Amino acid sequence: MANTLSAWDRYKKYLCVCPSVGMTVDSSRMNFGEDYLGKMTPALEKAFGAMDRLEAGAIANPDEKRMVGHYWLRDAERAPTAELRAAITGTVEKIKRFVGEVHAGKRAGQGGKFTNVLVVGIGGSALGPQFVADALTTAGDKMRVFFFDNTDPDGMDRELARISLADGLSKTLVVVISKSGGTKETRNGMLAAAAAYKVAGLSFAKHAVAVTGEGSELDKVAVSEGWLERFPMWDWVGGRTSVTSAVGLLPAALQGLDIDALLAGAREMDGVTRVHDAKKNPAAMLALMWYHAGCGKGLKDMVVLPYKDRLLLFSRYLQQLVMESLGKEKDLAGNVVLQGIAVYGNKGSTDQHAYVQQLREGINNFFVTFIEVLKDRAVGDAGNSAAMIVEPDVTSGDYLHGFFQGTRSALAEKGRESLTITVDELNAKTIGGLIALFERAVGLYAELVGINAYHQPGVEAGKKAAGVVIALQLKVLKHLRSGKSGTAEEIATAIGAAGEVETVHLTLRHLAANPEHKVAASGTDVVGCVYRAG
Repeated sequence: MANTLSAWDRYKKYLCVCPSVGMTVDSSRMNFGEDYLGKMTPALEKAFGAMDRLEAGAIANPDEKRMVGHYWLRDAERAPTAELRAAITGTVEKIKRFVGEVHAGKRAGQGGKFTNVLVVGIGGSALGPQFVADALTTAGDKMRVFFFDNTDPDGMDRELARISLADGLSKTLVVVISKSGGTKETRNGMLAAAAAYKVAGLSFAKHAVAVTGEGSELDKVAVSEGWLERFPMWDWVGGRTSVTSAVGLLPAALQGLDIDALLAGAREMDGVTRVHDAKKNPAAMLALMWYHAGCGKGLKDMVVLPYKDRLLLFSRYLQQLVMESLGKEKDLAGNVVLQGIAVYGNKGSTDQHAYVQQLREGINNFFVTFIEVLKDRAVGDAGNSAAMIVEPDVTSGDYLHGFFQGTRSALAEKGRESLTITVDELNAKTIGGLIALFERAVGLYAELVGINAYHQPGVEAGKKAAGVVIALQLKVLKHLRSGKSGTAEEIATAIGAAGEVETVHLTLRHLAANPEHKVAASGTDVVGCVYRAG
């Protein structure tokens, strides 16, 4: 059935208003037919049922035989056992107690009261905390937050240099986050941090805290070395949905953010998104619009455009939440379906000077998710109560709002679809709500398309492939250190890796470019140069 209503009538009909969480979701500029919601009702009801069972403790990740309980983190009473309820509430209390001691100087570094936090993690152990930290930071933060979120030596050097300008390592608390303790990027970051403390003549253990699974490799290291404290990660919480666990709460609390408000925002959004009525459930409307836009096959990308600088990192956070959850080769029945929704984004109005030109006039392979914040300034920002008047009766915030409406209208004129999420203001509660909103939307959409949103076999495949490269590198180095030399092809043949010449070639180029390995290259032919131990 074609759209027959005016734009205003569609807006009134399809605006999802959620006053209890200070949010509206406008799907009127998605070009679905008037009969679409009715047609999708049976499938959505099944999705609601699956989510209800998930929250009740059903095995929602069949591959790993695990429950999925990130919803319990902000409402422990919903956890299926007394043991889990006690673990959740006890962890929040432990975080508050520890953070209180740190802020009071009772837990201090070798240089005195901690003023910095260095978070060492990767993926969900960094993206969520980074987003929260950047979105809610103010000049009044109790501690500055830094991140090692990759295994890039230069990146870690840059962050260490920033820390040295901010009271230094002796006043920096390091939070190492890894569920298994075996994640190589995090392990490498931890080793780099420990080495920096040693060079500075400091004890890493006296400045270190672990967030990890009980009995993990990291847990054992923290115990044996006498780290300051350990906080739990549970196997029923995935990394990309761990922001409301110790993974996100500990760094946020150390920064001085209101974690009770963050949890309350997520908890209240969970309540709103449990409603079995699409028009009253913002997560259900998002999931249905994603399904409509991509024909249930992810045929269009999601462009996230928040018109608020504080939400710049939201698209990066959503990339993992959405793409790792929904990007799956097979459905629950084992059929090859190649599902997924690609996510990218910037911020408004920077978007107008970056890629709105293509969005409006180029290939129509996307839908936009605008995020609008009604209140221009967060409490505490710059000590100002109002934006500067840049023209008579016009503020800089008014211009931002005008650019949002202008971009939205310009896209609609060309038949480009968009959703708009509007929140009253930006604070810890709002951030918790946005996180919970998209967590639920991802879960509902996964049920609509019949995939497992809670495993990540592709990630594991990449980790295994990296391990193969490292093993090959060790063979190459052993060969060169035995006094032999040769081209990539000759070395690959000599070590029994003739079928992996390209991998050997790329490995040799990297080894020769970094002095630690003492590998030299001679010749100007990139693919034919000779390598030897230097």
